[in-house]
Amino acid sequence: MSQICGGIFTSHVPGIGKAIAQNLQDDPYWKPFFDGFKPVHQWLAAEQPEVAVVFYNDHGLNFFLDKMPTFAIGAAPQYRHEDEGWGIAFGRPYEGAPDLSWHIIEQVVASEFDPVTCQSMAVDHAVAVPFELCWPGDDAFPVKLVPIAINTVQHPLPSPRRCYELGKAVGRAIESWGGPEKIVIFGTGGLSHQLEGERAGHINVDYDKFCLRNLAPDPEALLQHDTLDIVELAGSQGVEILNWIAARGALRGSVRELASNYHVPISNTAAATVLLENSDKVLA
Repeated sequence: MSQICGGIFTSHVPGIGKAIAQNLQDDPYWKPFFDGFKPVHQWLAAEQPEVAVVFYNDHGLNFFLDKMPTFAIGAAPQYRHEDEGWGIAFGRPYEGAPDLSWHIIEQVVASEFDPVTCQSMAVDHAVAVPFELCWPGDDAFPVKLVPIAINTVQHPLPSPRRCYELGKAVGRAIESWGGPEKIVIFGTGGLSHQLEGERAGHINVDYDKFCLRNLAPDPEALLQHDTLDIVELAGSQGVEILNWIAARGALRGSVRELASNYHVPISNTAAATVLLENSDKVLA
């Protein structure tokens, strides 16, 4: 039976990818953020997960404003990273887990969600940057990928509650999967930031720390704000916290925080990394 060993929650700012490409990990501007991945690397080396289920948002690579699904799940045998305009392109391919993807899709539909199913799919910096952070180097990624895209771009957006329930449905699907894989859950994006308009550069440290404080022990605290509240609090792109909320919903066991890092700013964004451990015991 498959096992969810934990969750990794991190920012996916394209500037991080450029810093990786330019080997700026020890630059004073970037070092506080990259140092937050030391415990993540240690944990991954110890746990050695075989599949990564990644909740993220597509930035116009697969879907644009004229066709924006609320939820989309990849079921491809392989994914590739394509540069959507930021000047970064990582060459390592991502091996898919189509059998597990189809199982998740079937179970999520049975839970009355209606995701778009993608048998061919590219991934952008929202997947590529976290993978490069977690598994630096040139070797093939040691995990297979199941990508789950959430609309955080085109209103109306899904509610935080809906995203949390989606994550729970994915968690139940993984629990019912008969394979032997050890699985890590990713939630990527944010934290607070806004890239355009009169509030460009907006960062809300208080809201970010509220999310970080409650993510492990009380994720339902993050559901008290609707999507428009979050846009007001965290900025129009800060609503990417929906990806974190969905990923937290998939961690259905007894969850505890192993590491947390918060650094402001990176490219006008509040950047954070959180590592959560998910025990085998499922709470009622």
